[in-house]
Amino acid sequence: MDLAVVSQAALITIIGAIGVTIFGLIFGLFYKGVDRKLSAHMQGRIGPPLKQPFLDVIKLFTKENIVPENAISWVFNFVPLIGLVATISIILYLPIAGFDPLLYNKGDLILILYLLIIPSLSMVIGGFSSGSPYATIGAQREMATMIAYEFPLAIIIISIAWKLSIDGVSNVFSLSSIIAAPIWSTVGPLGFIGFIILLLSLIIVTPAELSKIPFDSPEAETEIAGGLLVEYSGRNLAMFYLTDGVKTIVMASLIVALFFPYNLSPLLGLESYLAFSVDIIFYLIKILLVILFSVTLIRVAIARLKIDQIVYTYWVPITLLSLVGLICIMWDQTIMTNFGLEPLFKMIGLI
Repeated sequence: MDLAVVSQAALITIIGAIGVTIFGLIFGLFYKGVDRKLSAHMQGRIGPPLKQPFLDVIKLFTKENIVPENAISWVFNFVPLIGLVATISIILYLPIAGFDPLLYNKGDLILILYLLIIPSLSMVIGGFSSGSPYATIGAQREMATMIAYEFPLAIIIISIAWKLSIDGVSNVFSLSSIIAAPIWSTVGPLGFIGFIILLLSLIIVTPAELSKIPFDSPEAETEIAGGLLVEYSGRNLAMFYLTDGVKTIVMASLIVALFFPYNLSPLLGLESYLAFSVDIIFYLIKILLVILFSVTLIRVAIARLKIDQIVYTYWVPITLLSLVGLICIMWDQTIMTNFGLEPLFKMIGLI
């Protein structure tokens, strides 16, 4: 391959990575502001301005970075950066506003699931390395929460992959394959209900991934004074703050890619820059709606759960709910195959 072509491809990748990083940081903070504003209005408060998350980050970067006396300083200072870099890396594998992922066909859902663990693991390591008893308790709770919600999350991913494999898709864990064959168009009525159940399960998993109420016991301010982050300040705390914002975009984008990978421009017959603009706006609206239902409404409506309640919730009700969704999809496939109903469903527009 020509050296000039390789250099040009590398330059495009670098510029794209910078652009995606800026997008994730800016809109991550923006949607944090929207979430805080909406939740405040739901509770009868005025709430902070939309720009408050940006002001918070700027202020934190100007504050002194304090390292506890009993902390393992190099670990304490290093893990916030690792968490932020890992979270930003996930965006490179996600489709944004109808555009192919920057690292197209170089990653899949399995890789994304592994990368999603790193930010939470960084907080756990940071909590243990701080030497604070409050942070240690928070780290233990975070590990228990991670173990709890990974099981239903795995069932959701496996269900989608199994259905794609039955439909003859070659790379079932590729987001590009999932977007090319939206799951809603491949199932009958019972399978449609199954995917609705899986979507509901993923929506409930999302606040635990983001450590939001009611699943924020690792950081519970009223119980363990901030838990994992109790000893963090200055730029380290700012990086964890940014990680939370970017991870919000990541989880919302993942839900959109799996369940709502549609664009408006083909429906409206638009082309060129106008199509790009409409698709980007539509994508941002979808992200807002996902955050509204998976983060804002849940944390406003439900009080914080205890750690044993969190583990029980994910291991029993949510896991069983996910399995019911998988069973519905399997029965739907069996009914269509054994009774030859697929042509009929296609004719009446159900698939």
